Amino acid sequence: MQELPIQEEVDIVHVRQAAREVAVSVGFSLVDQTKVVTAASELARNTLQHGGGGVATVGLERTANHTTLQLVFRDDGPGIPDVEQALTDGYSSAGGLGLGFGGARRLADTFELDTKPGEGTTVTITFRTRSAVR
Repeated sequence: MQELPIQEEVDIVHVRQAAREVAVSVGFSLVDQTKVVTAASELARNTLQHGGGGVATVGLERTANHTTLQLVFRDDGPGIPDVEQALTDGYSSAGGLGLGFGGARRLADTFELDTKPGEGTTVTITFRTRSAVR
């Protein structure tokens, strides 16, 4: 697992690069690499803009049948008071397009959001390979 700080705009680029490198290392197709990088970018940006910064973790989990790329984004920001609203396409508390969470959720194989108002947010997404990768 690789842990990356998200404290300024350039850190979003570093998270994108790390996610792409791991996706390439396990043989993700170009289309799947793009999905991984796009979701990583959206969630890193949310971590910075809404959570005041935090940490991204990029790693792999291997089983006999497949390899899973996992991305975890954690912050100690204000949390999300209305998760359902935050997951609604078009909703933005910062004047953006409102596609961050919804877009990442659609791109990933799994999407988990854990948040408590006043205590921060953790978002975990995964992408599976189609077969075992060594």
